[in-house]
Amino acid sequence: MAKGSVRKKGKKWYYRFYVEDASGNRIQKEFPGTESKSETESLLRKAMEDYETKMFLAEAKNITLGDMLDMWVDEDLKPGSLSNGTVMAYQSTVSRIKQHPIGKRKLKTVTADHLQAYMDLLSFGGTNPDGTPAKALSIGYIRLYSAVLQNSFRFAVFPKRLITFNPMQYVVRRSKGDDYDLFESGGDQEGAVPTITHEQYQSLADFLKAKNNPALLPIQIAYYTGLRIGEVCGLTWQDIDLKEQCLTVRRSMRYNGTRHKLEVGATKRKKIRTVDFCNALADILQQAKREQARNSLKYGALYRLNYCKEVKEKNRTYYEVYMLSRTEATPETDKCLSFVCLRPDGAIESPSTVSLMCRRAKEKVPGLEDFHFHMLRHAFTSNLLSYGAAPKDVQELLGHSDVNTTMNIYAHATREAKRSSARLLDKVVSSG
Repeated sequence: MAKGSVRKKGKKWYYRFYVEDASGNRIQKEFPGTESKSETESLLRKAMEDYETKMFLAEAKNITLGDMLDMWVDEDLKPGSLSNGTVMAYQSTVSRIKQHPIGKRKLKTVTADHLQAYMDLLSFGGTNPDGTPAKALSIGYIRLYSAVLQNSFRFAVFPKRLITFNPMQYVVRRSKGDDYDLFESGGDQEGAVPTITHEQYQSLADFLKAKNNPALLPIQIAYYTGLRIGEVCGLTWQDIDLKEQCLTVRRSMRYNGTRHKLEVGATKRKKIRTVDFCNALADILQQAKREQARNSLKYGALYRLNYCKEVKEKNRTYYEVYMLSRTEATPETDKCLSFVCLRPDGAIESPSTVSLMCRRAKEKVPGLEDFHFHMLRHAFTSNLLSYGAAPKDVQELLGHSDVNTTMNIYAHATREAKRSSARLLDKVVSSG
């Protein structure tokens, strides 16, 4: 057990005890206490017990939680092995934490109670410290916040030794209790996944056709393949085999808000998958390819070409996407990409512009008030499951990590599918 003592200097008491330095030599460390001898002795006992458990002393750095998060991003997150998409999501979460008053609190004063209150606010909603209302976040966002705080506080303990323990280890992720009315009329909608009918999809397509909007093609592709928005926008014509009617999902396009660049990178699961498609989409793609050839001739030298540039930062590789007209020179090392989803002048139809058009459709098309792009993925899956597709096949088409993910999310595909399944028992009775 380390030996320590207290002494008074001026009006204040100080405590000190022996520790080992990096070379194994015993040295004496002194710390400020309070104006009370008994309180300072209590601080000494606590510090020595903590040292005996951890075998190191936290550095007396006067930094905030936000400062620590920045340090974690630069020294641990960016050089790590996580995908660029995950890094971008974590960085965005860090920015939001820093905007909250907890991000300005001194790191050494942050307790498990502070973090629990913050996580509860995110989970259940309530009132922010500035008096503004706070909406409850989805479980996906809660997991992001939890992962960022867990990993960054672990980093602060070791290797940085800014604090001696991780307060996040005592924080639990709470969920709101389920309330229900025993006598409520109507059917059970629990677990229902938001989707759209074929009629609603057709209304959306007609709306975009009338405007000659380039967001139509990515929406059509997603409806018939279940691809995510970034996967659709990242498709090139080399990924599509019109003869075999299949496409290969190799990459995803996203805007990196921290780097302020449009990028392509690995898909969510970092796996390449093949997706077969129907005759309806084959006709759509053939027509789009012919239209792009006509536009290339129409715009001539002003037609835009799309390139990909490799950039390395902190042991991490980014693939930035940019556009140039045919007359502009580009480095020989950059790769020209023939994206499928383009505007008439050849420019990229990015995920952000497609999302913007989806929000506009919500306002203009009756019945689509709750529409968002990901519902096309839900619709694709619901249609397949409703018409008897094998769950394992659907899982592989969607790129889910396992079949349980597919079934847990889409267990309530459609009301009609459940009704048909229940009526299979009629066949048992009639054959008996």
